[in-house]
Amino acid sequence: MAKLIVIGAGAAGLFAAGAAVRAGKRVTVLEHADAPGKKLLITGKGRCNVANNCTAEEFLKHVRRNPRFLYSALNGCPPARVMEIFERELGVPLKTERGRRVFPQSDRAADILNALLRWAQEAQLIYDGADALLMEDGCCAGVRLQSGRMLRADAVLVATGGVSYPTTGSTGDGYRFARQAGHTVIPPEPSLVALVERGDVCKRMAGLSLRNVALTLYESEKPLFCEQGEMLFTHFGVSGPLVLSASAHIRDIQKYQYRLCVNLKPALSPEQLDKRIRADFTELANREAAHSLQKLLPASMQPVMLQLWGVEPHRRVNQITRAERQRLAGLLQAFPIGIAEKGDLAHAVVTSGGVNVKEIDPKTMQSKLCPGLYFAGEVLDVDGCTGGYNLGIAFATAWAAGWA
Repeated sequence: MAKLIVIGAGAAGLFAAGAAVRAGKRVTVLEHADAPGKKLLITGKGRCNVANNCTAEEFLKHVRRNPRFLYSALNGCPPARVMEIFERELGVPLKTERGRRVFPQSDRAADILNALLRWAQEAQLIYDGADALLMEDGCCAGVRLQSGRMLRADAVLVATGGVSYPTTGSTGDGYRFARQAGHTVIPPEPSLVALVERGDVCKRMAGLSLRNVALTLYESEKPLFCEQGEMLFTHFGVSGPLVLSASAHIRDIQKYQYRLCVNLKPALSPEQLDKRIRADFTELANREAAHSLQKLLPASMQPVMLQLWGVEPHRRVNQITRAERQRLAGLLQAFPIGIAEKGDLAHAVVTSGGVNVKEIDPKTMQSKLCPGLYFAGEVLDVDGCTGGYNLGIAFATAWAAGWA
């Protein structure tokens, strides 16, 4: 019976372990933390967006880096197969929400982790970290543990994740193992991360959450991303689902200028919005301009918008000109936020970068440089948008490696 060592008891590691057991392998899973799946427990705000209910072809459109590499793996384990495993084989009822995002009906990430532990229950789980690969004649023959023990195996799968959220155990060890075997590692960068503003507009509204707004990301004057949903103003800039998705489209923040425009009233056409503003202004005709936005915007946003609008706060509403009204409408449908930089890597949902996929067999996830060595999940230079795509990448690559 072939023996496989899996380094990492996260989503990819546990999924691969279960697949390998079903392929007839004897599996040992190594975990250096004191518990498995810590990062999984915080995904989706603790609800765990476990999949996206779409076809493999649609899935690939939402992979930001190296989508072609995933073609074979996704066809072997598409989202439908992942959902089938959790629902039919592991007994976790699922539900599909906006954007085809799939969650457990219980809204508990722990149910997904417990299901993965059941999936991999026939594998041996050892709480000891890998210190180095055992190399023999250019092949991977096992692992030296941090405790000093030597474990030999026919194959080793590195499923250690990236370097985001290091408190959950993502320490970047997988990159060290890859380099030991001669692999190129694309420098890790934050992806799906909050954005730091240029200025203090957002800071003045820190804590304000907006729903049903449309966010557009521009690179210079070129729109890169536009989607409707939720976002949050913070003490340093912006965060929330829309912002995380937009951040994945930022290529080189040192080379290009990036900005966000928020449509605060996406359900209204320009004509409808003008009619709405005129109706409000008619009702508030004798009030000061400082109080003219109370029906249009949340309280913490009103003074910020008033300043951007440029109308004197003490002017009467009935003195506001048509041009000033139109300028307000423009700001309501394109509220500007300059972007200075991405948030730090430690707080990114996903790490972009990792093991160069040109050096990996896309059908089996085996190293082209070192026989017996495999990679799966976030440690690879593949990442996607929010919405269950990154866990989908983890499961698809883990499935390919587990059955190889």
